[in-house]
Amino acid sequence: MDKQATTAEILIGQLVLMALTVLLIILLAIVGIHQWQLSDPYVRNVLSHPGDPVRGHAIFQMNCSGCHGLQADGRVGPSLQGISKRKSEVGLIHQVTSGKTPPMPQFKPNPQDMADLLSYLEQL
Repeated sequence: MDKQATTAEILIGQLVLMALTVLLIILLAIVGIHQWQLSDPYVRNVLSHPGDPVRGHAIFQMNCSGCHGLQADGRVGPSLQGISKRKSEVGLIHQVTSGKTPPMPQFKPNPQDMADLLSYLEQL
């Protein structure tokens, strides 16, 4: 009985160690990606500007509301309510500027406009 308990404890310990290793690898990858994205001059420029949510709302209405709805509650595109809780500022910048999520078009506003748009999205 003691030998079985010891074997089970060893297996559990190994599983826990493997899970922690995988978690560490994932966290290191995320940090590495985030650092790489912050090295992008456009992203750094956007993040250096204070955003104006009122201007951001106007930019949203002109460029985004057709798909995401006037209140950002979704139409063709998904609801953006609470989006800043699901995506980082860098992630939002990438989402808006990349055009890699069809049918969302690539859209690269000037850095101040992007900062304003981020400020508005953070209020949703």
